[in-house]
Amino acid sequence: MKKITGWSFVLLLAVMMMLAGCGTKEADTTAKGEEKPEEKKTLRVVTDAAYAPFEYMDKGEIVGFDVDFIKAVAKEAGYEVNIEHVGWDPLFVEIESKRADFGISAITINDDRKKSYDFSVPYFLSTNKILIPEGSAIKSASDLKGKIVAVQAGTTGQEVTEALLGKNSDNIKKFENNNLAIMELTSGGADAVVADNTVVEEYAKNNPDKKLVVIEDTNQFDAEYYGLMFPKGSELKAEFDEAINKVFENGEYARIYKEWFGSEPDIQNLKDQQKE
Repeated sequence: MKKITGWSFVLLLAVMMMLAGCGTKEADTTAKGEEKPEEKKTLRVVTDAAYAPFEYMDKGEIVGFDVDFIKAVAKEAGYEVNIEHVGWDPLFVEIESKRADFGISAITINDDRKKSYDFSVPYFLSTNKILIPEGSAIKSASDLKGKIVAVQAGTTGQEVTEALLGKNSDNIKKFENNNLAIMELTSGGADAVVADNTVVEEYAKNNPDKKLVVIEDTNQFDAEYYGLMFPKGSELKAEFDEAINKVFENGEYARIYKEWFGSEPDIQNLKDQQKE
């Protein structure tokens, strides 16, 4: 064997340290790459947080059925969501202009809205009902004729009331949200409120001192379905449709529904709407 001189040894040692350093750096990079999880993209979601129990403010935080639902769906789709309260009319502007990724706010899917927006598969079954004071002579939707009716502007509650009383009827009072419409009723400024069943039922149940009654009229008010509302052509729609069906299947939807409404949801009915 050839004898290694002192300088040769020092040079060999330096080369070995360089190689070891490179190997260590590569290993550390790989290890860090494996340990660091991929960051989820955060989506901007807009709502009108004045629609309990779906979305409303509680101690400065937006809470409600829709909030818990969309967080579960977004998790399945691999996203984080930042939910912002912008109001009812502004949320349509935010979505159409693509400043928001989508909206969730108990938004009924209908043909008119489909002209400007894309919707997810339905996630909630609803219908409009009538909120009246105890002892009222109103027993059905037909009895609303000649009465003062309060509604939230821009909702299907307004549409069905206009179908009964006329589009430009002076007897229809339109408000920014249902809270104001109900306040008009309880203060004596209206004879009835027409709004989504869950909203009026929850209000009557949670405010027994107001002595209010909810009237159902399936002959006049058709079933409605809520959906996530996206800008036209959004690539997110397909991902969230898949994620919604996953929370239907894995039991998460039923858990959230029962937590908020105390009953079992009709998931099969919601799935059947996807076939139409």
